[in-house]
Amino acid sequence: MTQVTRPAPLHAGRGTLLIVFASLSFGASGPLAKPAMDAGLSPEEMVSARIGLAALVLLAVVALWRPALLRVRRSDWRLLVGYGLVGVAGVQLFYFGAVARIPIGVAMLLEFTSPVLVALWVRFVRRVVLPARMWVGTVLAVVGLAMVAQVWDGLRLDAIGLLLGAGAALCSAAYFIVGERGARRLDPLGMVTWGMVVGAVAISVLAPPWSLPFELFGVGADFGGRQVPVWLLLVACAVVSTALAYLLSISSLRDLPANVVSVLGLLEPVVAMTLAWLMLGQSLTAVQLVGAGVLLCGATVVQQAARAPVVADLLPDGEPVHPLR
Repeated sequence: MTQVTRPAPLHAGRGTLLIVFASLSFGASGPLAKPAMDAGLSPEEMVSARIGLAALVLLAVVALWRPALLRVRRSDWRLLVGYGLVGVAGVQLFYFGAVARIPIGVAMLLEFTSPVLVALWVRFVRRVVLPARMWVGTVLAVVGLAMVAQVWDGLRLDAIGLLLGAGAALCSAAYFIVGERGARRLDPLGMVTWGMVVGAVAISVLAPPWSLPFELFGVGADFGGRQVPVWLLLVACAVVSTALAYLLSISSLRDLPANVVSVLGLLEPVVAMTLAWLMLGQSLTAVQLVGAGVLLCGATVVQQAARAPVVADLLPDGEPVHPLR
């Protein structure tokens, strides 16, 4: 073992801002999607519409603005397909499958254990010994998430539901790991565009676009005491909470390592909880507020620990393993 000083990322501040804004965008998906589902859309239909619309918007923007990004080298297709299948479609399908069988809080906690999986990947696959504060911050963030999600409320054991939740966690971890690799090889906009297209195709197998209840799109949904058309909620969810959120998240991986981004991404449920309180009038408990504080403290510790020296194992030839390899 040898001590290797890793310099702070050149744009750590920018990466932090990007993932924070990505969490804000992702967190808005719940308050936008819930009224649409209350109006009659099933979770599968909501996901299909959300991902499909996001793919169409991204394709149109890229085709008009930077059409060169639509040209993909053959060597990059495997990465893009894996990112779309696992990071886009897999996370969504496993999570909603888990929600159908176990409480939402438990499903959310299972999915958002992904930072622990990413940290284990970095430690044992990349052979990078992370600072102790990184582990402490990660555990604090997960504990805070458990308090925000109130996992003990209505807890019941369902083996299939738990397995689906674990699948969501694995897919979420893979999203950060594959995304980090892709963000350093590809333009984030092109990567997210094709990833969204692949994800939309995969999800359409379960919820084909032509089977969506289009008659509901013009129906008014109760959004914070106002009647808002379902189609407007879908467009907002697709543009803000999907296309923009994924783009900001992947872009942050150019400036911060995957284990840091995955923990900072835990801000998403705090944002969702706060927006649901502000927009939909949902109440917050004292435990949830304390949990949000614990989660934020953990995320801050991880962000600060990202600047600390790391200890890297040696390769057989004596060369230290690079943390981002």
